[in-house]
Amino acid sequence: MSGSLWRPINGLDRGKLTEARLQAHFAAQWLARTARAYVPPQPNDGHTNLGWDDAQGVFATHPLPDGARLTLRVSDLTLVIVNATGKTPFFTLDGHTDADVRSWLGGELGGKGLDARKLDEPSPYEMPAHAIAKGAKYSIGDLVPALGSLSVWYANANGVLNNVRQHLATRGLHAPAVRCWPHHFDLDSLVTLAPDRTVGLGFSPGDEYYDEPYFYVTIYPEPDATMLPQLHMIGHWHTHEFVAAIARASKIVAVKNQKADTEAHLMTTVDVAIKLLR
Repeated sequence: MSGSLWRPINGLDRGKLTEARLQAHFAAQWLARTARAYVPPQPNDGHTNLGWDDAQGVFATHPLPDGARLTLRVSDLTLVIVNATGKTPFFTLDGHTDADVRSWLGGELGGKGLDARKLDEPSPYEMPAHAIAKGAKYSIGDLVPALGSLSVWYANANGVLNNVRQHLATRGLHAPAVRCWPHHFDLDSLVTLAPDRTVGLGFSPGDEYYDEPYFYVTIYPEPDATMLPQLHMIGHWHTHEFVAAIARASKIVAVKNQKADTEAHLMTTVDVAIKLLR
């Protein structure tokens, strides 16, 4: 398939990438907090989801009341307020605590006439265990290569997922825009075939199931595991607690044409999922 540029990825340092992912996940919660506080509510918490801006390598909120967006540059964990006009204040999280971030962000948003106290409202979900949650500082000293790699994974994923969305559109299927959901920090587009039948097309940077990035195609309602067909060479079926076709980063980096094999995995498994639900 044509379309987005894929940046080749060489190797996989799971330890560094996991720590980079966790710190970036906590950093992204400031975008989620800001959106919950100031963006008009949408169903299913949709007002808190984030878009990926490939040109800048950032996640961005929906527009705030004055049109500004809060963004997170993943490669160095820097928050940037992108105003419609004028300055773009920024705050690099390295060496700072969440209390420091709150102080800076509250001051900037307060200057826009927004009630900074809304940033203190509790999150509706739990975060993974990490020292940052207990007041530790963000520390990216030896994580710069891993954060750069994480940014590339998100850029690549956003591109191939949108390619698959475009293909589905040519078949008359509606696949919503690919967005990042700050709860799990994953990219996702949920294709609804019927009110109770969906196919989830997405990418996770890693979680409690896989300690590495992976692409997924979920199926709901879950099919009988004995009816699942064999998958493309980089994929396998996950059946513990949820059913999904998975392509792990460790498989993807080992193939010659990473983009082509990843898209082939997604396209074939989306087709499988649709057939299983019809």
